[in-house]
Amino acid sequence: MITLRGIDELRRMDRACAIVHEAIDAVSRAITPGVLTEELDRIAEETIRGAGAKPAFIGYRGYPKTLCVSVNDEVVHGIPGKRKLAAGDIVGIDCGAVVDGYFGDAARSFAVGKVKPEVSKLLKDTQEALARGIDAARPGRRVSDIGAAVEEFAAPRGYGIVREFVGHGVGTALHEEPQVPNYGPGGRGPILKEGMVIAIEPMLNLGTSRVSIQRDGWTVKTQDGKWSAHFEDTIAIGREGPVVLGMGALERAWAVPA
Repeated sequence: MITLRGIDELRRMDRACAIVHEAIDAVSRAITPGVLTEELDRIAEETIRGAGAKPAFIGYRGYPKTLCVSVNDEVVHGIPGKRKLAAGDIVGIDCGAVVDGYFGDAARSFAVGKVKPEVSKLLKDTQEALARGIDAARPGRRVSDIGAAVEEFAAPRGYGIVREFVGHGVGTALHEEPQVPNYGPGGRGPILKEGMVIAIEPMLNLGTSRVSIQRDGWTVKTQDGKWSAHFEDTIAIGREGPVVLGMGALERAWAVPA
């Protein structure tokens, strides 16, 4: 079932997303060669709890940490630990927070120092793929139009588009209906309506789209060992179009016209 959220619910989710972005920003400032991934996790947890929210990932299906920290060929769900980041790595930071029972979810991928040109392009293109998906999330369109927009941008550039892991609804649970794939064709799935809240999260690989879950039961890697990037935002469908939550745009978008 897809739930349409009212403004009071959206405000809580907007606050949760703002805290998520605050945590990701704090983590990004600590991303340097030699930093332990568990230190990034500590920074995120401290930021979230300091803002009066709760980490969304701790305890979710047994997950042990505040962040998912995925390095190089790790696509998503990497568990923070004793790994040190090295110059030339890329690292995906996926974070969630809960405010008054409502969830926020976002992810960004970062370069650790200077990276190869093809890796820098991967980061920029995955961020652009997210922007294309968000722009397609307009009332009256279909959920699959989002993935079609991502695929239309990413596929001609030769990226492997991960299919096994997709975006999702967000609300009083971290993952709700509908599922939001990063591929088309368009014109399918539920109609996008005002008040729907979804997380859009393209994952693009430099090689194959195929991935495998590792022995820890969480970490997802590319099957060919080539690198991957991941960007995600939680958005609300507004009457005029998509609103990225946590960015200060909610009240203006939901204002009643004079």
